[in-house]
Amino acid sequence: MLALLAFAQFISAIDYNIVYVALPEIGRQIGFSTQTLQWVVSAYAVAFGGFLLLGGRAADLLGRRRMFAVALALYGIASLAGGLAASPGLLIAARAVQGLGGALLLPATLSLINTTFAEGPARSRALAVWGGAGGVGLALGSLLGGVLTDALGWESVFFVNVPLAAVAVAGAFILFPAEPRGDRRGGFDLPGALSATLGSTLLVFGLVQGPEAGWGSPIIVGALLAAMALLGLFVAIEARSAEPLMPLRLFTNRSLTAAMAVTFIFMGTFGAQYYILTVYLQDLRGFDALATGLAFLPGGLMALVGTKVSERMLVRTGTRTTLLTGLGLGAAGMIAFGLALSPQGGYAVLLPGIVMISLGQGIAWTAMFVAASTGVAPERQGIASAMASTTQQIGSAVGLAVLVAVINTGPAGAATTDGLRTAGLLAAALTLVGAAVALTLRKPQASRPAQQVASTSPSDTRIGS
Repeated sequence: MLALLAFAQFISAIDYNIVYVALPEIGRQIGFSTQTLQWVVSAYAVAFGGFLLLGGRAADLLGRRRMFAVALALYGIASLAGGLAASPGLLIAARAVQGLGGALLLPATLSLINTTFAEGPARSRALAVWGGAGGVGLALGSLLGGVLTDALGWESVFFVNVPLAAVAVAGAFILFPAEPRGDRRGGFDLPGALSATLGSTLLVFGLVQGPEAGWGSPIIVGALLAAMALLGLFVAIEARSAEPLMPLRLFTNRSLTAAMAVTFIFMGTFGAQYYILTVYLQDLRGFDALATGLAFLPGGLMALVGTKVSERMLVRTGTRTTLLTGLGLGAAGMIAFGLALSPQGGYAVLLPGIVMISLGQGIAWTAMFVAASTGVAPERQGIASAMASTTQQIGSAVGLAVLVAVINTGPAGAATTDGLRTAGLLAAALTLVGAAVALTLRKPQASRPAQQVASTSPSDTRIGS
């Protein structure tokens, strides 16, 4: 079961880096402008961020195995459509459906892990395996993206997901046991689902499109005001609902709320580094897709190493120290990376920064989701995972929008080395803010013997403040 859950994360991570490496080729072949090209990434983030809460509740209510399979089927179909797209609009639509698939997949995957493995060392190790599969996917995705784009064109980076998703869907029905209906508690909060989905989608749309359309444009102002109204309505509905989509009492869980803040900052800073490196190497230094893919390889491998380090640190030093280590190391790497950027610089001078960023990323990634699952009852693991993942995706959209505006300071909105350097240093400063948030987590308590932790049933875990 864990192997299949890790394989799903592997597929998602491959797609993430493959698309980044192929962005310049996609822009040239399909006809995206410098500013609109970010929508190949952001369309996914908008749909992902908008539907995560719905996906989390669906996993808890309709069954984790079912939603896992449905999500991967959507992902595969959208990947096929993306490879066949012949215009920017069709490609963006395909990416949005991929984002919907991701929004259903991530909560289902995390809740399967969190309800199968007991809170403590067993769950930390399982999440480290899951995160490690993502590190392998990032490493292979960058290399595979370069090879496929160079040899077969950008379309192949979408087609490769189709057979992988099909294998995972088949595996879900073979390896995952059917869930008894008695395990699914509560009803479906339709008003809450509609207000949360529309509000989150409009919020991410406004934040992503703001730099291009102008923050004062009617469509952006209207989207942001409507988002605030809908999200306010969502909170009011949840406070009164007998079966809320997102129980507000979950916010009394300090570990979950801190994890939500950290995931927001994490994706707005660490996540943007792929965009910064791609723009620098291909647009400013003239690397082709294959060379760029190879340039991503060391970072992906170091992220994998980081997840193994995180696994050991979580057991020995606790979540807070692990998060602080990952975020601090990443911030130092962003500073080193930003200062190494220059119009004539080579790749070698960037490596120390890339290594530190990627190692810190792997360490912090596992710890964030351990924090998000701590003290949450099994029947609420899907929505808790979705809450942390929602802030993660909104953070990605906000971070990319802000940093793209900083990067594109040249004539006609072109990227500049100075803009990339400033963006890297700004990301480092924001990462340190995330470290300050991580300090609010409780210090680790004296742990029980490993044998006792391993024997604890997932049903013994209840919501704690």
